[in-house]
Amino acid sequence: MTSHRIADIKLPNINGWHDALPKHSMGYRAQHRVRSAIASIVAAVLVFVGTAAAAVWVDLNSAISNGSVNVIPQGKMSSPTLVDPNAGKAIEFLVVGQDSRDGSGNASLGGSTDDAGSHQADTTMVVQISADRSYINLVSIPRDSLVDVPSCQTSKGTIPAQYNVMFNSIFAGAWSQGGDLSSAASCTLAAVNSLTGLKLENFIVVDFAGLRDMIDAIGGVNLCIPEDTQDSYTNLNLKKGLQHLNGTQATQYARMRHGTGTDGSDIMRTTRQQYLVKELLKQAMQKNLFTQTSQLYQLAKATLKALSLSTGLASTTTLAGLAMSLKNMPTSNFFTQTIPVTTAPSDINRVVWASTADAVWAKLRSGKPLTEKTQITAPKKSGKSASSSPSASASTSSSSSSTASSSSTPSINPTTGLTTDSQGNLIDPNTGGIVDPANGTIRDPNTGQYIGIADRYLNATVCAIPAQD
Repeated sequence: MTSHRIADIKLPNINGWHDALPKHSMGYRAQHRVRSAIASIVAAVLVFVGTAAAAVWVDLNSAISNGSVNVIPQGKMSSPTLVDPNAGKAIEFLVVGQDSRDGSGNASLGGSTDDAGSHQADTTMVVQISADRSYINLVSIPRDSLVDVPSCQTSKGTIPAQYNVMFNSIFAGAWSQGGDLSSAASCTLAAVNSLTGLKLENFIVVDFAGLRDMIDAIGGVNLCIPEDTQDSYTNLNLKKGLQHLNGTQATQYARMRHGTGTDGSDIMRTTRQQYLVKELLKQAMQKNLFTQTSQLYQLAKATLKALSLSTGLASTTTLAGLAMSLKNMPTSNFFTQTIPVTTAPSDINRVVWASTADAVWAKLRSGKPLTEKTQITAPKKSGKSASSSPSASASTSSSSSSTASSSSTPSINPTTGLTTDSQGNLIDPNTGGIVDPANGTIRDPNTGQYIGIADRYLNATVCAIPAQD
């Protein structure tokens, strides 16, 4: 496989994504508080479909421009150019869920006003949209990961390389020094590129209130709640089964780490984040553009007011064109996973990336779907057959390989998408992870840590929701 290591960028004191394990240092470290779990940006992009009227176009363009944030070049990184969704190239960007308690909306959802003025990156996701627009990869990075990060440029000087620091402290430390979102997000972007070997140039940032408003604008979201859930911190009280949640409820459910329905870990929260993103995406794509254009427009406006976009994405033409190119993508081709981690040797309350983590990033560096064992249905294209797309070719190869070994491969349940091993465990065939039959969460078979959620299984078994594309 061709290496995609960023050889042309000099990272002081850090050797990039193949560096040794973290070293001890006195680097910045944030306190471990209850934080949010902000998600849903990919769904937001799709709502631009059907909003091409001239008056709407001008209005949205103004909203985008107001949310535009500069990227501070790191090392020899060139200034980011506008994303061209028609260029036949993969589009990659970083999604950062900012835990800000500024403003009454964020404070009420965050559960406290004590941290007003502070800025944390509570949720970080790498999003990759395939070159042929047939699938989307989303990989969550736990905020409690201990990592080594390169030096980075802020609006007010350079932050030296840091070792063995908690991942979310990168955003907070850069904001503290630079005093702005541009510094915080740009330094986080540089760290992710160093750790993964990717070449991300753009980011999207959203906060508590922004996610709430986006969900409310689409009319709420249907989520399958696997068990009766109560959280005394937010007074959230949900019954087991299919529930229609408003923006406040959905945001609180995504961010909760106390009470029933959670084990208190940030790693488990990422599974709910990913599930929320998928369900939001499904609902956005199921909207009837001819009868609900007004609602889509309101969602688009709420979304743009909530987002801070790097300059490479802050274009109405770019976002609208991207949405149009994705409108035929089956939602089953939206693949999510938390990067594999294991308990940190130096701190049982922190994690480090497992040895298998780079295999996940290697798929993104090579432009491959996270889920290669499941056949990928390419979006319909006029004048072209599905087999002409790169992902279709990959799935055909994968399918052929699977057929050749079908005699030794457990059959996949057509309803849940899972298999069962000889011990009776439910297995996710895409990751090899073990599925909890009670809530659908997937654990890494080697580390025991959460890596995702079997949403198809959860929807079908707990809430009897039929599979939808």
